[in-house]
Amino acid sequence: MAHETWYRMDNVAKVFLAAANDRDTRSFRITCTLNEDIEEDILGAAVKNAAKERPQYQVTILRGLFWHYMEPTDDEPVVTIENERPCPMLYDQKTFGKLHYHVTYHYNRINLDFFHAIADGNGAIEFLNLIVYHYLKLKHPNEIPDIPMTSGASEAALSQDSFRHYYAKKNKNVKKKKFRNAYHIKGQKLPYNQLRFMEVHMNVGDVIKKAKENHVSLTSYIATKLMMSIYKDMPVLNRIQPVTISMPVNLRNYYPSDTSRNFFNSVNVSHLFKSTDTFESVAEQFNADLKNELTPEMVEARMYDYEKLEKILFIRLAPLFLKNPVVKIGTHRQAKKVTAVVSNLGILKVPEELSDYILSYNAYCSTSTMFVVCSTYKDDFVLGISSAYKSTQVIRDFIKSLSDEGIEMTLYSNEVIDG
Repeated sequence: MAHETWYRMDNVAKVFLAAANDRDTRSFRITCTLNEDIEEDILGAAVKNAAKERPQYQVTILRGLFWHYMEPTDDEPVVTIENERPCPMLYDQKTFGKLHYHVTYHYNRINLDFFHAIADGNGAIEFLNLIVYHYLKLKHPNEIPDIPMTSGASEAALSQDSFRHYYAKKNKNVKKKKFRNAYHIKGQKLPYNQLRFMEVHMNVGDVIKKAKENHVSLTSYIATKLMMSIYKDMPVLNRIQPVTISMPVNLRNYYPSDTSRNFFNSVNVSHLFKSTDTFESVAEQFNADLKNELTPEMVEARMYDYEKLEKILFIRLAPLFLKNPVVKIGTHRQAKKVTAVVSNLGILKVPEELSDYILSYNAYCSTSTMFVVCSTYKDDFVLGISSAYKSTQVIRDFIKSLSDEGIEMTLYSNEVIDG
């Protein structure tokens, strides 16, 4: 079958392509746990139905002379029982001509692993919910009615490179905070490019109550708890370095975009600890700094930074084999300024007709350091923690700091090989 359509890679995708490696695969996982065990044949049919509604994801990444690009592929999604770690490698020489997402299942859980160059969390959640809808519709045809699960946006709107579409040079003189190289957690990394994954469930009301007591947002509360736990584990000689938390921001909250592709950037909040710091004082400062970083002017200025490299003639004309090392160097420099990442997917909602069939959601992201993904479904607030480190001290301190507040929790963790 001949294809005539191809898609440009957005500038965020180009970073993921250049920086992916066996540990930090630049993939992420979104999961949906049902109240019943999964039937593989029905899930396979559901994925194929959902794929027809999202042709933007039925693509393979190819190398051009100047940039990578995406082209539709005849490769069909195949559902299998879960047999590898979350966030597997979905882009390398073995994936030529293949899709860059996997759907697996484990008992009553549906896993959607996505290569980040194809989509961000917002697009992946919508695609997962399409799969869940079609699964439940096929499994319970007399109970699940026809439900519009998408925004109804056109294929052109769904495929839009919104970075390019909303790029403007205005506000480029907004003063953006300059960040120093940050503290990085000490200790050996796990062998064999492994990652440790931990899932923590809490009652969202309990967490919001504690955040309100400190007069900060839920995101600021969780991120400050992590920041304080990192500081507690920090060698004294390293305490001259700041702890910096990076947080992805969904740009659809700032621009009227329906794209199913990447449309986010990241903000950093940094703190250089003093001996007089308390959780309350650090959380208050964190919350204020985060609010400042999320003003429309600051968000627009950072989006300008994402796009301006493409406007440099030398970069545009350089062949791909020269561009990729430059992008890797730039990514490495930015990584030096970040200690850990906290991403809040927010409140996940589904139509009322589906909600009784769904128990929970969770998400993980690959990392070379530590990454925490927050999500909320009904009363369930979940942390999906991924860590590249052998030591679990920071994670233990982080979870204990929440438990010490009286927040009850349920924990799950994968097994790793320590040596």
